[in-house]
Amino acid sequence: MLFDNHGRQLRYLRLGVTERCNLRCFYCMPEEGLPWSNKKQLLSYEEMLRLVGILAKMGISKVRITGGEPFVRKDLMPFMADLSQIEGIEKLSITTNGTAPTRHIEALKAMGIHAVNLSLDTLNKERFHKITRRDEFDQVINFYQSLIDAGIRTKINTVVMEEHNLEDILPLVELTQKDPVNVRFIEEMPFNGGSKGYQKIDWNYKKILQLIAEKHPTIQKLDDHASSTSYNYQIPGARGSFGVIPAYSRSICGTCDRIRLTPKGDLMTCLYQNEGFSFRDFMRQGASDQDIQEKFMHFFKRRAKNGFEAEEQKSQSNTFESMATIGG
Repeated sequence: MLFDNHGRQLRYLRLGVTERCNLRCFYCMPEEGLPWSNKKQLLSYEEMLRLVGILAKMGISKVRITGGEPFVRKDLMPFMADLSQIEGIEKLSITTNGTAPTRHIEALKAMGIHAVNLSLDTLNKERFHKITRRDEFDQVINFYQSLIDAGIRTKINTVVMEEHNLEDILPLVELTQKDPVNVRFIEEMPFNGGSKGYQKIDWNYKKILQLIAEKHPTIQKLDDHASSTSYNYQIPGARGSFGVIPAYSRSICGTCDRIRLTPKGDLMTCLYQNEGFSFRDFMRQGASDQDIQEKFMHFFKRRAKNGFEAEEQKSQSNTFESMATIGG
């Protein structure tokens, strides 16, 4: 088993495969997009497989593929199939915006995908267009329904934004009554790639939960597993459940079991930290597997206690990348 310097077991890798995205959600990036990295600046699939193999031997057992939008990278599905065969990787999942062709869903199911997280901030077509700056709502809803029909464990990730989608909170909660889906409401974070200024949020997880409880006073608290990022609930009799993620409040840092590798190969041991160490460059300079393992351990034993400590250590305060470049 793998532990950090605070005694937290590390089991979960979030692996960004691309920075690029075919949507332009205003809370993630400017309308014109970002200065994308070229192919040579990104980890190759072979380099990713090598790093995941090393991490699996160290104790990482769960991998989530993130982006950007993972499906915009060519040959993603064969790569995921190879990833699923790495000894020690017990759970493989993916986060997507749902704009990919639904034909991928059966292939995901066939390779034993553990879960699909669908980024969806509204159930209203007009609001979807305003938030994403793209007209892909019908495709995303079709992708969602295909996931449900295929029996794949599905989560909806919804960023809660004042003046933009508060009216979607209750309809999304009520979606869990019909479908076996877990809807997770996420506090808005400052990782917007410069699309707007850094600002504190008003709609934190407590306020979100209060709104839901006022409409559904009989909601039941569910057990949260040891490293859960969300506080989870259910409407009595519902097929699904919902949760609130204190991503900005950071009240769940004490049980964090995850690390990140960005599409360019930077290790991020905390979402709020400064730019991470480049394993891309380290490998390309000829590092052995043993060298790489020792370098991972070096940084795992120097993790920030929580997101606030990591933010304090940033070289430029109040400067945040896009979630697309960090890796979901």
